[in-house]
Amino acid sequence: MNTRPTGTGTRSRPLASPPDPQRLLAVYLNDHLAGAGSGVSLIRRIARTHRRTPAGPALAELAAEIAEDREGLRAFMTALDVPAQWPRVAAGRLAEKAARLKPNGRLVKRSPLSDVLELETMRLGVEGKASLWRSLRVLAATDPRLDLTAVDRLLARAGQQASLLEALRLEAARSAFSAPAAAAGHARRHGGPAGRGAAGRPRWAS
Repeated sequence: MNTRPTGTGTRSRPLASPPDPQRLLAVYLNDHLAGAGSGVSLIRRIARTHRRTPAGPALAELAAEIAEDREGLRAFMTALDVPAQWPRVAAGRLAEKAARLKPNGRLVKRSPLSDVLELETMRLGVEGKASLWRSLRVLAATDPRLDLTAVDRLLARAGQQASLLEALRLEAARSAFSAPAAAAGHARRHGGPAGRGAAGRPRWAS
């Protein structure tokens, strides 16, 4: 006699456990920490390259701010009991170094296109950082471990950084893509290559 139980023939599956918010937060913050490391490396390289140009002082100050922002992220991670995953951070730095091999129209000498691409990359990175601060601001509304005032300060500074990078990016694009006579005329109308542009922004020079 067949004593096996009858049924549909399908095995019952255990219910999937709900996602762990702390684990998701750790992945998210470490991804941004890796990006922050790449950003610090890139902006320092940009500042070194243009330290003797009219934009040099502004870029040096920007590099210092972005390094401080990374330390701010580390402080938030400590407050939230999220350890840094250093292999992920190291991978981000390697990705930034690999990006330097991107073709720029020249084989040996630095191309003006490099300035445009690097500033564009930094602008996108700062916009991503602003999204991070906005996410943490949402968390700070219910988590007393986060300093809402500090998050707001970093968010406001990200907006200022993005505006500066966009102004410099546009100047670099104009310098790279405009005919020499047109670029010189624009420089004369806006204070010359060693002057300042609209709203007192430092002018770009390669």
